[in-house]
Amino acid sequence: MTMYLEKVKNALSTSINPTIDDTSKTKLAAVMIIIYDNEPTTIMIKRPETMNHHAGEISFPGGGWDGQDADFLDTAIRETREEIGIDISRNQVTGQLKPVITLNSGFTIVPFITIRDEIPSLVPNSEIESILKIPLMPLLKTMNEDKDPAHKSILEMYTFTFQNHLIWGASARMFKQILAILSAHGIV
Repeated sequence: MTMYLEKVKNALSTSINPTIDDTSKTKLAAVMIIIYDNEPTTIMIKRPETMNHHAGEISFPGGGWDGQDADFLDTAIRETREEIGIDISRNQVTGQLKPVITLNSGFTIVPFITIRDEIPSLVPNSEIESILKIPLMPLLKTMNEDKDPAHKSILEMYTFTFQNHLIWGASARMFKQILAILSAHGIV
């Protein structure tokens, strides 16, 4: 692992608490934020326009909690494997962000972070239109406030841009957390 990627890993490493105290109020989900490579790169997916929830949106791999999952980390690992074909073990997860709530669909999402030197070839399933490999630091510099009324803007609404893709909503609020952490550590 390069020194730069190691600094990112150290900054984003936290204790892992894969549970939510009150599971009765919202739909529950978990995502995996995968960061890899010498120039820290993250993986995002574009959902097909035919999806029931979040059609056409750019998001992290992940999905809904299943009663078979032991906890939300199991959900993130299972969904990541199903959606893009990458196996991540629990001991490869180095951090966790604060849960984020989606405004339109009412999900509470628990984001986990894994940082790796490299990743294997990715194989998207039918829930994925395309996989995006996005350089993290240039992306973080594109942050803007989200003023689009169609996004039901409230406080804490941001957008990030990669090529012609707009990242907004819950994913953007996760990136905002990453930006704040990396800025506090003098990395961004």
